[in-house]
Amino acid sequence: MLDGDISAPVGLLIVQIGTCWIFCQIMMRKQLLSLSLIVLILSPVSRAYELLYTAKIDPESKKALVEVALSGEDVPSKLTLNLASGRYKDLKSAQPLEEKEGKAIWHTAGNEAKLRYSFVINNQRKNGGYDSRITKDWAILRSDKLIPPISATSRGRATDTRLKLEMPEGWSSALPYPQIEENLYQISDKKRRFVRPKGWMIVGKIGSRQDLIANTDTRISGPKGQNIRRQDILAFLNWNLPELKKIFPLFPGHLLIVTADDPMWRGGLSGTRSLFMHADRPLISGNRTSSMIHELVHVGTGIHGDDQSDWIVEGLAEFYSLEILRRTGGISDDRYQEAMDKLINWGKKAPTLLVKRSSGPVTARAAGVMLELDKEIREASDGKASIDEVAKALASTRGEVTLERFRKLSEQAAGRPVKALALENLTENNSKDIKQQIKKSPDDGGGERQGQDH
Repeated sequence: MLDGDISAPVGLLIVQIGTCWIFCQIMMRKQLLSLSLIVLILSPVSRAYELLYTAKIDPESKKALVEVALSGEDVPSKLTLNLASGRYKDLKSAQPLEEKEGKAIWHTAGNEAKLRYSFVINNQRKNGGYDSRITKDWAILRSDKLIPPISATSRGRATDTRLKLEMPEGWSSALPYPQIEENLYQISDKKRRFVRPKGWMIVGKIGSRQDLIANTDTRISGPKGQNIRRQDILAFLNWNLPELKKIFPLFPGHLLIVTADDPMWRGGLSGTRSLFMHADRPLISGNRTSSMIHELVHVGTGIHGDDQSDWIVEGLAEFYSLEILRRTGGISDDRYQEAMDKLINWGKKAPTLLVKRSSGPVTARAAGVMLELDKEIREASDGKASIDEVAKALASTRGEVTLERFRKLSEQAAGRPVKALALENLTENNSKDIKQQIKKSPDDGGGERQGQDH
């Protein structure tokens, strides 16, 4: 200690330091409490409700008796159901319910609300095949048809959504969702506040084969007693799905493939996390394309086109139905080029790609455009990019695709404008002819569908 310094008692210093520490702690806690109160006031209250769909499958009436049950503190005040298909009958509810112009407006009240209706399962297409059918032994349909599109007026969201199936004794079920218990499924959709099931489903006396392929829980299901090659399909997927998932890393974690014989639709139909494929369809066709891979691309991308862009959706799927086989060694480079040449030649019968619905020659011509686009991107980027980057970008956001967006993504991958997507390469028609072609193009009246029919 230097001369002139005054030594304070040690005990007094400790008391002063301790008092200061306690004071600082009190002030910090007051500030944190104030901040928490501000956040609580400014933040919206977390609102939630539970949603249970119950469907009783009745082979005798060929209908499903459906109940939509809501419960919780913040049940939606109004729900609007789209009944345009005409397959929803006998709607009933204790709450106010109004039907008009192909819609049902349901006003709920209180903490619980229930709506019941019957759903006509059988649906026959113009060519005679069924895309939804029930027999005494089984039923195949889409769950997003069983439950119609519903918009909800609500400040909250469904935190727990389930689908419960009630069926005849001896029946089982398969859906592309996790099964909580027998015939009870957990339904999820992070993009929607009001959740409903989507994708294909099969119930009845069915046989299934299941495997984990590239981290996707894959299941092949079809009616018992039919000539269904479940194990062949699993082997084909083990061979090709890993390569497909390199392009579409957001491919669903669950995949259900439903297959059946006549009188079901003789082709492939994709849906959310699922697809239907007629039992007679070969895994690789005589022209070396694969309807199975084509539909899997639809599942992986989850995109649909506007009135002039369906060729993009179908062209990508058809291009990859060959490209994936080439990459996995399913076909040689020579066979690949031969198959592409045949598609390009067939595509010459399509005067324009800018139609509302792509099929046949339009899709063949679109696949040829995808091949040229892939070559152009690879050349412009010195092999550092390809059409894979474009497809991956589309699949990352899903939803609607337009020519403008497709061209922009392609130019980003190439680093320059792309000639393959110039208008003169897509159509020989003038703008007036294009408008007429769009009017004449058939439409399936979709809106929520993934992919197209094949």
